[in-house]
Amino acid sequence: MMKKYLWSFALSALVLAACGKKEEPPAPVAAPAAAVSAPAAVAENTEEKVLNIYNWPDYVPEGMTAAFEKETGIKVNYDTFETNEALHAKLVAGNTGYDIVVPGSVFAKPQIEGGMFQPLDKAKIKNLGNLDSAIMATLAKNTDPGNKYLVPWAWGFTTVGINKTKVAKALGKTPMPENAWDLVFKPEYTSKLKSCGIAYLDSPTEIIPVALHYIGKDAYSNDPADYKLASDMLAKVRKDVRIFSSTMIDDIAGGKACVAIGWSGDINIAADRAKENKSKDVIESLLPSTGALIFFDTMAITKDAKHPNNALAFIDFYLRPENAALMANEMNYPTANKAAMDKIKPEIAGNKTIFVESDYFAKMIAPSSFTNEAREAMATVYNSFKKGK
Repeated sequence: MMKKYLWSFALSALVLAACGKKEEPPAPVAAPAAAVSAPAAVAENTEEKVLNIYNWPDYVPEGMTAAFEKETGIKVNYDTFETNEALHAKLVAGNTGYDIVVPGSVFAKPQIEGGMFQPLDKAKIKNLGNLDSAIMATLAKNTDPGNKYLVPWAWGFTTVGINKTKVAKALGKTPMPENAWDLVFKPEYTSKLKSCGIAYLDSPTEIIPVALHYIGKDAYSNDPADYKLASDMLAKVRKDVRIFSSTMIDDIAGGKACVAIGWSGDINIAADRAKENKSKDVIESLLPSTGALIFFDTMAITKDAKHPNNALAFIDFYLRPENAALMANEMNYPTANKAAMDKIKPEIAGNKTIFVESDYFAKMIAPSSFTNEAREAMATVYNSFKKGK
């Protein structure tokens, strides 16, 4: 139990220290274990009993939407997207048909500024107080002033994941590096690991910041010259990269890649799947010595949502401690719900690649912001890298 509260304290210190920094994508053009406490439905709600949600894959516990449906009589239509860029494009186009979407906080900032979301009716979210005040303060400072639009779904970090069995075989006598980023950015290692597969997340806002960090530059640099240096570094390993992935869990668990730049929770989900499939391979999420890249995923109600009261009811339902804990326990991502901490399984709360220990938090790469010029440089570098030009 003590570790949980030490973790919470460390997180509070980190996110408060990170205040004032956020990156931005291109500016927009315009369950059985679920709680059964206070009802989620809003008394005065006269909307049709439908709720349309657009979220990331493998990000909702089995049975949670069914439990919400049973309790409220609201039918949930749950669709998924694979990248922040895909969600952003849909929001820019308008008329999404969705009530709740789950953007990364980095993308949510310009989406809020572009008028794509509607303010939350906080009077209808009685469980809002369960959220960690430090995380909410960070979101308010950097992304969502006054916490008017966003509610955290979960958080995590971009890091390096490996299939220990296959990596050891591919490296042979070459020892594992002290810094895990070497495995995906240093030719000495990538030239050997290409035999069992190297995968990169197919997203410029995930790859370029860690590449900049690796070469000793600000991960969210606004100097185009730094992007040229990142491009030069990435060009040296391009021939060794097998996959640009938007299905990282399956690619790692299925053996398409033995090392990957991926999200911490996805890597841990892949590890669980490998165990369930009785694989002899051991999959592990690593903690690079120079730090990993933090992210926050947030719920927002679209500007043209047809069922905003149903959306508020679901958000309140999700914020019950039991449900937030269920997400962490099943999906391997940390929750921002402080009231849920004593309900997290010991093996999850004690996993240092899920609830990172306090001494590692100081090394984490906090989000920041980009100028328009830097955003253009990032997109150019990534697209050229992916095409191998």
